[in-house]
Amino acid sequence: MDSQIFIAFGAYFFILLCIGLLSYKKQQSDSDFIVGNRSLNFWVIALSAHASDMSSWLFMGFPAAILLYGLSHSWIAAGLLLGMFFNWQFVATKLRFATEKLNSYTLSSFFENRFEDKSGTIRLLTAAMSLLFLSCYLSAGLIGMGLLFESVFGINYYWGLSIATCVVVIYTFFGGFITVAWTDLFQALFLMLMILIVPFMAYQTLEGSTPISTAAAEKGISFGLIHDYSFDSLLSIFFLVFSWGLGYFGQPHIITKFMGIKNGAELHKSKYIGMTWMFLALLGAVAVGLVGMAYFKEGIEKPELVFVETVKSLFNPFVAGFILCGVLAASMSTMDSQILVCAGVLSEDLYKKVFHKEATPLHMLKVTRFSVVLISALALLIAFNRNSTVLETVHYAWMGLGCAFGPLVLSALYSKKANKYGAIAGILIGGVLSATWKFINPYLLSISVPAMIPGFFLSWISIQVVSYLTYKLSFSLNSSQCEES
Repeated sequence: MDSQIFIAFGAYFFILLCIGLLSYKKQQSDSDFIVGNRSLNFWVIALSAHASDMSSWLFMGFPAAILLYGLSHSWIAAGLLLGMFFNWQFVATKLRFATEKLNSYTLSSFFENRFEDKSGTIRLLTAAMSLLFLSCYLSAGLIGMGLLFESVFGINYYWGLSIATCVVVIYTFFGGFITVAWTDLFQALFLMLMILIVPFMAYQTLEGSTPISTAAAEKGISFGLIHDYSFDSLLSIFFLVFSWGLGYFGQPHIITKFMGIKNGAELHKSKYIGMTWMFLALLGAVAVGLVGMAYFKEGIEKPELVFVETVKSLFNPFVAGFILCGVLAASMSTMDSQILVCAGVLSEDLYKKVFHKEATPLHMLKVTRFSVVLISALALLIAFNRNSTVLETVHYAWMGLGCAFGPLVLSALYSKKANKYGAIAGILIGGVLSATWKFINPYLLSISVPAMIPGFFLSWISIQVVSYLTYKLSFSLNSSQCEES
């Protein structure tokens, strides 16, 4: 282990821990811990929401996809940009005011209050789906950090996972939403700078763009956005765009950030700041993959480490250590938000609702902090199984959350006729279909269709159809009772 790299990582971790400790005394209740008492400004909300979105996938999974498959996979970025823009445009402001009106701090409580579900079924279903898919998402971030520690320090993968988890848990445990938001702001600026600098520096070592196109041709990789204009090619682009873009409406760790702004009317400012950041970050990630084709002419053993290996070869150990903290920044800025959402689910949606309805705010704060530790330990156990890649794990969790919650979020905000029965049907059909689609797909279709496509639209249809049918049934029963009386 190079001592200079170790010092750089240590300094970075120390900054994060200081931010967490400074916010510790500001936490007086579970409301403070989960949504920061809706007190943050538009700058913090903008970059925190986007940093929560871009995990180690930005530095590892996405550049690897470009490196292996070429520019045609940059359509993923197009889908992400469209999806997040529509999220800001149609969800952010309405969700901020709706959750405040209904006194809701989590998606589960919002759905329950919005659909007036006294049985607790919606809350429990939402909580279960959140914990299932967010735990997988968390494990993807941990896998990325384990690979980073293994590559940079040469230490055991499992020790790397454990160290990284401890750091995230400590600053999230002490600081809650406010600390997560401010560390996300710091990390968003840091990682955007790093993802732009590294490909630029690597490109300077090449003789223009010719080596990149030559390397792509030698490896049989398409250098164009579209392979050809055949039906299969266009269909694959459609799948790439929509399997990622539609998922934004249902990502709890992203959309709950909208709840934390002090002045909901300023969310339009957050939108433009955040979208600018996102465009630059994705552009840098594409550049990393493209430059990597020529920079590593003989190929690279682990494509997901293209950014890491480029940094190690370009810079001295101390500078490389700080730059590689960008990968940690990407992982941690997503992990801390997901841990916070899961902790809110465990404390607010399960413990308080089921076991201790009269719990005091201070007691709930302690329960929420304990939940942070519990959910982190669970994600760590999942990440110990390193068979999956970062991209595969993120995509699975992304589709699950998008299918289970995306259609319901839109229905809750825009459909006056949607009711609790439709909500329950939507969560079940979207979540279960997404989780099992890879087993069902081969029996139904000859082509591989991303789970997001059938899962999202069937969930949406089921919400509308079941809501309509149950409304008609309820209306008919009430009419019959009136006639009898």
